[in-house]
Amino acid sequence: MARRELASLRSEKTIVLALLIQLFVAAFSSFLVVGLVSLYDPGAGEGITVETAVAGDDARQLLAAVGEADAMEGRLYDSTGAAADAFADRRVDAALLVTETPGNRYEVRVLVPDGNVGTTVVVTQARQALRAFERTERGQREAYLESQTLALPHGSNASPYFGFTYTVLVPLLLFLPVFIAGSVTVDSLTEELERGTLELLRVAPVTMTDIVEGKLLAAAGLAPLQAALWLALLSFNGTAIAPGTSAFETAVGVAGLLALVAAAAAIVTSMGATLALVAPDRRAAQTVYSVGVLGLFGAAALSPVNPANVGARLAVGSADAATFLTVGALVVGGVAALLGARHVVGRYSPA
Repeated sequence: MARRELASLRSEKTIVLALLIQLFVAAFSSFLVVGLVSLYDPGAGEGITVETAVAGDDARQLLAAVGEADAMEGRLYDSTGAAADAFADRRVDAALLVTETPGNRYEVRVLVPDGNVGTTVVVTQARQALRAFERTERGQREAYLESQTLALPHGSNASPYFGFTYTVLVPLLLFLPVFIAGSVTVDSLTEELERGTLELLRVAPVTMTDIVEGKLLAAAGLAPLQAALWLALLSFNGTAIAPGTSAFETAVGVAGLLALVAAAAAIVTSMGATLALVAPDRRAAQTVYSVGVLGLFGAAALSPVNPANVGARLAVGSADAATFLTVGALVVGGVAALLGARHVVGRYSPA
């Protein structure tokens, strides 16, 4: 049944196209990451300079903060009106206008292009400048506060390419096969039910449980195989996966990643199979499956040990005991989901 299911996937053009897109991203990750990171962090590109007008109360302090941004160059103006006019005349790309309020606080009004392609870049750089300004003011006023404030963490100079690769690209390549596996399961079962071919399969010397388990094995088993190929291609392109002080630590990290993908695939394919049997209408089952999976991963994202975070930590080689405990818990959850799907299949009685 599993071999038959895998053979039938070749005729699914949407699935094949999705696999080819993932293959392209993994195979050419070293080239694509340069372009994709500009969407992830628009201020990471080189050669970008945002000319910024600065004016108002404590403008010199704000001007110094503007200098700490990656790609901002500040110009000091005598008044906020002059700075706003410079922005309106397009002599500068942005304007930061600071005003001291009666409560002895500073309010900064930021003027950025409206609906421009460079708006996102300007906003990103302005955010960095405002954070630097806040740190400086906080440090200067801390001695006058009645209570001690929490120390702010030191700024990080980590490369955005590193962050994008391990927190976006790797989890994307790991969990896309999982989503596809569940969708394949739903489509496969609902199609069999709609066409009536499931009843023909039951004539063969196999049980209903054998039929569904074969489909689950084909869909869920394909996900970790894809993940292993994507990780190998990433490593070939220079992205170290689960680097460690020894080959054993690297092997453990890679095994943890594959176990994570296999467990997630077992959970979503079991959910897909259950939905297909309970609601055999293809569109309804796919809709409920999509909403359910998004809700499931959304709820998991609220936890500090969410699957994407666990995958990133394993890939970067910074996994701790909690990370491996999370993988173990997901494996247990995957086994429980498979047993639950098996129970539903055992009680299934076609109309």
